[in-house]
Amino acid sequence: MDNVLIVVDDLEAAKAFFAELGMELEGEAPVEGRWVDRVVGLNDVRADIAMMRTPDGHNRVELTKFHTPPAVRAEPESAPANTLGIRRLMFAVDDIDHVVARLRSHGAELVGEIAQYEDIYRLCFLRGPEGIIIGLAEQLSKKSVTDSYRETAR
Repeated sequence: MDNVLIVVDDLEAAKAFFAELGMELEGEAPVEGRWVDRVVGLNDVRADIAMMRTPDGHNRVELTKFHTPPAVRAEPESAPANTLGIRRLMFAVDDIDHVVARLRSHGAELVGEIAQYEDIYRLCFLRGPEGIIIGLAEQLSKKSVTDSYRETAR
């Protein structure tokens, strides 16, 4: 996978939110022209993009603000977790409480609560700018969730 695209209305707020998660701004650029129109299947595209890279350098999130044509909302801004489509991006963190507190300063709100899955993970979902849902996972032990599922299926 090269990157995940998230279309936003407030590019600055989205960049600040993902930077608070520890992602680094890899680059920004305006995009427009026939090649963009052909790739995305729209006419007269004019947009700004910001590429955010995870600290390990292996993954990226592309944030795009469309100026023309304007972005459209396909679902309610606060769509529930069982809405069809991509629902969230999950990030591994060392201290879930600390990260939640930092993200709350950027307007993020817990979707449910911080919950613990056995002795393996502490997990939560947060809704950030543009209704973006991210997950946070703090691993507590070396045991994986799939190992736990296999054990209970036996």
